[in-house]
Amino acid sequence: MPFSRITLTTALLLAGASTLANAAKLEDVAPYPKAEDGFTRQVIHLPQKTHEENFKVEVLAGKTLTVDCNRQRLGGSLDEKTLEGWGYPYYRLEKVSGPASTMMACPDGKKQSAFVPVIGDGFLLRYNSKLPIVIYAPKDVEVRYRIWSASETVQHARAE
Repeated sequence: MPFSRITLTTALLLAGASTLANAAKLEDVAPYPKAEDGFTRQVIHLPQKTHEENFKVEVLAGKTLTVDCNRQRLGGSLDEKTLEGWGYPYYRLEKVSGPASTMMACPDGKKQSAFVPVIGDGFLLRYNSKLPIVIYAPKDVEVRYRIWSASETVQHARAE
C-alpha cells in the first residue's frame, strides 16, 4: 500500500529531525568552521522539549582556578555570528579578562579549586533543540551550561 502524501512528508521530516538531533559529527549538520589556533570548538546538543519558547540556555564559560573566600569572576562577551550561506548562529568568546575579585580578608586563609565563570553579555541564549549550540572559545576556557525555565505562574503589573 503506497504512503499518502501526508504520511510520506511526516516520515521525511521525522527522519531529517532524527538525523539532525543524532548527528555523529557537527559537519553532518552544517559546515561549521574548524577552531582556529588557540581556540576550541565546543558544542551543546539540546534535547527536544515541548514549548521550547519557555526555556533558555545559560552558557557558563570559565576556568577552574585556585580561589579563596572572595567572589571571583572573569570578564568577556559571547558574540553571536552567522554561518554564511546557512543562516545558523554560532558563538565566539574572543577574549577573557581577569580574574577580578572582591577584596575581603579571608580569616581562615583556605584556598580551593573552583570554576570561575566569565561574566558579560550574550550568555543567555534561546532554547532550540533543532540546532546545536556551537561555541568557539580560547583553549584554556571550559564551556558548561544550564537550562532555565519559565515559571507557570504569571503575575500582573499594576498601573501606578
